[in-house]
Amino acid sequence: MADYAPLRLLATDADDLQVLATTLQDAVAKIGDIRFDARGRLLTVTFNRFCWEAGGGARVRSGLQLGSVLGVQARRLRRGAKDAVIELLTLTFDPGEAPGGVLTFSFAGGGDLRVSVECIDAVLADVSPPWPTRRTPGHDLSET
Repeated sequence: MADYAPLRLLATDADDLQVLATTLQDAVAKIGDIRFDARGRLLTVTFNRFCWEAGGGARVRSGLQLGSVLGVQARRLRRGAKDAVIELLTLTFDPGEAPGGVLTFSFAGGGDLRVSVECIDAVLADVSPPWPTRRTPGHDLSET
């Protein structure tokens, strides 16, 4: 991937967040890669994301940081299993009192992470060079 340029994306509204969700579709992380700093009101998740924008065939390490976080709730995620791998299906935003709301990370297997935010303040940045992968994410569309 000689022509690869690391992504650096900023989201400040729901439309921007949709771009991040598309970019992170099928990204994988470990439970231990989720960090919440309550004092700093920051949530950071480090993913190995599939490089959809480069035609596939590679993954890259990417960091997602959310600012202005008021609270985080996990459902059906084994928080004590730091090495457990989770796969992101989508990221959605449900508006609340403007400009805030709830960001929901939905993972394969039915787990999710709900993040209450004062406003949308998200940054996604690639933090490693890409590496080749033979595993291309697939989706069984017959189940929809």
